[in-house]
Amino acid sequence: MHEVVVVASHGVVPFDLSTPSEIFRGTRLADGRRPYRLTVCGVTRSVETADFTIRLRAGLEALARADTVIVPGVADLDRPVPRELVQALRAAAARGARLASICSGAFLLAATGLLAGKRVTTHWLAAAELARRYPSLEVDPNVLFVDEGNLLTSAGATAGIDLCLHLVRRDFGAAVAADTARMSVVALEREGGQAQFIVHPPPPSDGESLAALLAWIEQNLARGLSLGALARRAGTSTRTLSRRFREQTGTTPAHWVTRARLRRAQQLLETTGHAVERVASLSGFPSPATLRARFQQVLGTSPKSYRRSFRGASA
Repeated sequence: MHEVVVVASHGVVPFDLSTPSEIFRGTRLADGRRPYRLTVCGVTRSVETADFTIRLRAGLEALARADTVIVPGVADLDRPVPRELVQALRAAAARGARLASICSGAFLLAATGLLAGKRVTTHWLAAAELARRYPSLEVDPNVLFVDEGNLLTSAGATAGIDLCLHLVRRDFGAAVAADTARMSVVALEREGGQAQFIVHPPPPSDGESLAALLAWIEQNLARGLSLGALARRAGTSTRTLSRRFREQTGTTPAHWVTRARLRRAQQLLETTGHAVERVASLSGFPSPATLRARFQQVLGTSPKSYRRSFRGASA
């Protein structure tokens, strides 16, 4: 039987803590057997969350028998990571256990040093901070989870479900994982990644800020927004404009325009019933095919699937 141990520390996010229980306890093989045995342990036997206290039956000694260790997220990223947790996670990895984090649990896993040089993810709001604290990590904020063999990380909230179902599929195949997903009334595989949720604010205003130009771009997405046209609007050379874009936004004018058009398309898909052709025109894309290609390239999904997922009932 595969031993799954979920380790809770102070400030644990309850949703992240409960996700592995829902998935692994709900997994059945074709003959009805339960292939996983799940234990929830704590750094201490009593763990505080933002809203309640959890009393646990097991301590960190449970990690010594784990085949898979799940590290849920924590609400306070500045809370020191307990040394005994770091040591227990390192010891589990040295034994060959598989370690996986959910949401900000990546910060706890990163504190062990085990993620150095690895591609990882976390909730998109915390991705930049994870990269700042651990510069040796390749942080990808756009995906739902990253599988690096015996080290896995996932994005926020329901991405933990995606990660756990992926582990079931790795262990027992797609049919068992699909049955587990049906029991939990979730999709086995979701289209796209967390890129579709990310908000990209413009840089703050200052003396040489692009804020005014960026605001103008947002109001004129249906126009031809070539580098030359943008430079003329800004009253500067194309070379200077490109340099300012790189300094202030970290990207190129063309990429910024594409992302602005995608944001407009997302808004229209969420709030209107316009056909994709109309959405493409209003967003400044030359054709519906271009819109679909950009959606797939950047957001990992199609306009139709995005609308199905995000359009509100009042639209």
